[in-house]
Amino acid sequence: MRAVWRRDSIVRSFLPGGARPMDLELSEEQQRFRESVGGFAERVLRKGALERAHCDAYPHDVARQMAAQGLFGIAFPESVGGQGGTLMDAVLAIEAVAAACPRSADVIQAGNFGPIRVLAEYASESQRERFLKLLLAGEAVISVGMSEPEAGSAVTDLKTTATPDGDGFRINGTKVFTTHGPYADFILAYVRFGEGVEGIGSVIVEKGAEGFRVGKPTKFLSGDEWAQLYFEDVYVDADHVLLGPGGFKKQISGFNVERLGNSARSLALGRYAYDAARAYAKERTQFGRPICEFQGIQWKFAEMKMQLEAAALLLYRAASRADGGIPSAQDTAIAKAFCNRVGFEAASEALQVMGGAGYSQDALIEYCFRRTRGWMIAGGSVEILKNRIAEGVFARRFPQRP
Repeated sequence: MRAVWRRDSIVRSFLPGGARPMDLELSEEQQRFRESVGGFAERVLRKGALERAHCDAYPHDVARQMAAQGLFGIAFPESVGGQGGTLMDAVLAIEAVAAACPRSADVIQAGNFGPIRVLAEYASESQRERFLKLLLAGEAVISVGMSEPEAGSAVTDLKTTATPDGDGFRINGTKVFTTHGPYADFILAYVRFGEGVEGIGSVIVEKGAEGFRVGKPTKFLSGDEWAQLYFEDVYVDADHVLLGPGGFKKQISGFNVERLGNSARSLALGRYAYDAARAYAKERTQFGRPICEFQGIQWKFAEMKMQLEAAALLLYRAASRADGGIPSAQDTAIAKAFCNRVGFEAASEALQVMGGAGYSQDALIEYCFRRTRGWMIAGGSVEILKNRIAEGVFARRFPQRP
């Protein structure tokens, strides 16, 4: 299989640096890259997309295929095993993959955003060799252990501790709502080395570590499984510490990048639902006419089209204006809040247009509906993002604690 993007591939030269800050039109090179990824997705991923969406197991085969195509670590420096592209390139790849297989958008997200990116940015050379190399090859999965029973949006209230023990630390605490948690090979756990925000950092815990336990799996509405993670005197040596005390702000800057991946998936699944419903509306007849000829249906699609186009511009703006690979908190909050809402509303309206056919698990519309609803909560709820946007509006902080 020919890679859609390899260091020695002509496609590699099509990525000079992303969209210009004042020009949100995709360059010819970016369009050709998106078409190349889309071609791979059509050939390899469209078949089996429905079954993949309803399978509990992580699609490791898809991860390995994507890695072989150079679709993991797209925006990471080549010096750490990445492809040397931009955030805009990674966003375009998510969109192209999701158009053929919505479930596979999660895989390309996992290979480019979230904890894997934090490792690429801050891991030591030995940590990259031990952990990042496997992740970029699609041979392992990493989960971020952030939320706790009493620390969700108020993540700095986390209580999981890292207590010095010889040359390492003992980890004690629990994590909840951990995406990929039940089958992850590594957990990037946020821990407290000391008091206050400055006492927060992170450690890498390997599956099978003594004292690490995965609770009974349960499911989100989306179908994704999660499990409570227990750390009971888990020992980690110094080389498993990713960011020590004072590392919280660095971790959160990486979390802003993850939010763009969340935004891209929301938008992409909304588009998938829109496209499927549009095709349906052209073929489905009622009262002797295709239903697209009814004004009520036309207005639904006009509204969806406007909203999807506007959301894309906000997402592309946030990605293309990233400074040193890190988007601004304000651009990211605006893009995620809007893409989350638009993606869900598009999926909801598409389901309404298709009626029972959309509500059935024989199509992927209901899957897109369930997935986009979850992203309005995960990665920073829409309400928290609005708080951040308001802080930008008034150029001041609005602390939530009394």
